[in-house]
Amino acid sequence: MKNIHKFLSMLAFIAIMSACNEKFFDDISFLETASSPAKMSALFDITQDNTGLVTITPNGEGVATFSVNFGDGTASPATVDAGKSVQHKYAEGIYSVKLVGKGVTGKVSESTQELTVSFKAPENVEVNSTIDPANPFKVNVSAKATYETLFKVYFGDVANEVPMSFLEGATISHTYTAVGTYEMKVVALSGGKATTEVKKTINIVSPVVLPLDFETAGQTYKFSNFEGGDVSVIANPQVSGINTSSKVAKMVKNPGQTYGGSLITLGASMDFSVNKYFSMKVFSPRVGAKVLLKVENASNGSQSFEKELTTSKANVWEELIFDFSAINTANSYQNIVLIFDNGTRGDGSANFTFLFDDIKLMNPVVIAPINLPVTFDEANTNYTVTDFGNNSTIDGIDPTNPSNKVKITTKPSGAETWAGTTIGTPTGFASAIKLTASNPKMSVKVYSPAAGIPIRLKIEDRNNASISVETEVLTKSAKAWEELTFDFTKQVAGTPTLNLANTYHKASLFFDFGTAGNGKVFYWDDVKIATTTETNNTLTIPLTFESTSLKYDFLNFDGGNATVITNPHSNGINTSSKVAQMIKNGGQAWGGAFITLEKTIDFSVGKTFKMKVYAPKVGTKVLLKVENLTDGGVSFEKELSTTKANAWEELTFDFSGIDVSKSYQKVVLIFDNGTKGDGSANFTYLFDDIILY
Repeated sequence: MKNIHKFLSMLAFIAIMSACNEKFFDDISFLETASSPAKMSALFDITQDNTGLVTITPNGEGVATFSVNFGDGTASPATVDAGKSVQHKYAEGIYSVKLVGKGVTGKVSESTQELTVSFKAPENVEVNSTIDPANPFKVNVSAKATYETLFKVYFGDVANEVPMSFLEGATISHTYTAVGTYEMKVVALSGGKATTEVKKTINIVSPVVLPLDFETAGQTYKFSNFEGGDVSVIANPQVSGINTSSKVAKMVKNPGQTYGGSLITLGASMDFSVNKYFSMKVFSPRVGAKVLLKVENASNGSQSFEKELTTSKANVWEELIFDFSAINTANSYQNIVLIFDNGTRGDGSANFTFLFDDIKLMNPVVIAPINLPVTFDEANTNYTVTDFGNNSTIDGIDPTNPSNKVKITTKPSGAETWAGTTIGTPTGFASAIKLTASNPKMSVKVYSPAAGIPIRLKIEDRNNASISVETEVLTKSAKAWEELTFDFTKQVAGTPTLNLANTYHKASLFFDFGTAGNGKVFYWDDVKIATTTETNNTLTIPLTFESTSLKYDFLNFDGGNATVITNPHSNGINTSSKVAQMIKNGGQAWGGAFITLEKTIDFSVGKTFKMKVYAPKVGTKVLLKVENLTDGGVSFEKELSTTKANAWEELTFDFSGIDVSKSYQKVVLIFDNGTKGDGSANFTYLFDDIILY
């Protein structure tokens, strides 16, 4: 009995201690910050059986329960928990359904919504559908009608589609997953069995964004023309040159304002964060046509930036680069505006018809200015030429070697007797032409339609046209390449004499000089300071290995073996007939060869050597060294590595650090210095055209 009492006492003690440790969760201060119910609405879903039975589903934010006043005189409203529905039968009529939403704190909000109950089929159904301006794949739909209670919409992009419901005054959205044409159906319901349907075609297309190449199938390129400008997308009528695409845009400038043009609105803002240059291909009926490219904000035309360039070619595609680097990137731009010949009223003729294509943002490759020698083969070099007197020059392909790029000049009917072509822009070369007393000559390779045609070459000071020299030679071959040498000490009678104290920047070629144009076509290439050693019959720089009278006596050392051979790879940038070959046999790792010149190298002409090399592998080291005639300790060298295998490339050796107070008369060549050769094809190299600039 005592044990039982002890046990009961222990239980009582434990109960007391538990009560002392009880935790109370009675902090409800968070309720003080709870907001009132908001955004209340109701969805009415009426049964189509003439009973007037309506399912009411209230919605709202922060609502715990709803009180639904049916608006038909029913004495007591219905209480509906959030997420639930209530049903009520109505007679035909229009009712104001009142919602009272109550939150967890007791705060309430009210909303009233109109309900139409009719057993008649809905009438006057109007459906509005628009493509969302921020998403070209999204459609926004709203509708209104007479006698309707509810709308259901089928967007037409899936099988066995479950329709979405919405009320008059609401907008419902749907995002399509693919471009295409869809049939959307909106069904208007009343309380009767009869419904009314409206079908609409929804066209979903890819957004028009950069680049604009006009090639996307099914895409609508909607241009907005203004003041006489008229743009359309057409099949490319000039598939040639740099543009062989199938579709292009055409701008016809009709009578109107001088600023007549067109604009297109893109589906997204242009991104100038990385690329700030526009490129555009243009086909103009004439040289000197102005092309204005402008970007604008779609809703604020004052936020804009524009650049205007001038065409340099007629009836041929050219690429224009517009510098937009100064644009304010804090603004957004969606419109592209184009105006051709701004300031001149068009007349709708062929003279005011332009083609354009491939508008894109980019950062341009650095383009080197034109300079001698001019080969038309160097990448990223501006080989622009400037015709005058109605001459016409285009980029072309060597008729005897498809891999060789050349220029083709046509002297068409109507061209002046003095029609010619400046090699480069109107300002000529980037650097002055370096003629010397020992070599006052230039050479040009020409492929002429006949022998005996006079070709004139003129050089001049770009800042003073009166400072010039003209010389002329006759072609000796018909439909075959020949190298013409122009000696400026033998000027044309009546023209200024050569004065080496003057500076000459420009060179212009005149084909068939003195005869009016009659359609003759000339190919030309390789404009340079004359490199044929026959001009002075002295072994010196440049070394081209083409002379039949000079001896190219290489002195080989430690395994190197250099000889002059017939060019076994007459292609690419080197179609000359003779080249030098170096075979590196077993010997020392520095095996090579040198040649002794008959004159010291004139570094006043320039301090940059260029040499064409044909190597069996990428990464072949090529060491070019010059030495004093009697003291090998007086020397200067540079080493480069090839970037091509089994193809000619031109290496450029920077000798700007050479001590010009010393004299140098030997040229030393070592291939793969540091590696012992084995005389195989892997250690056989070709080199040619060692020239100083």
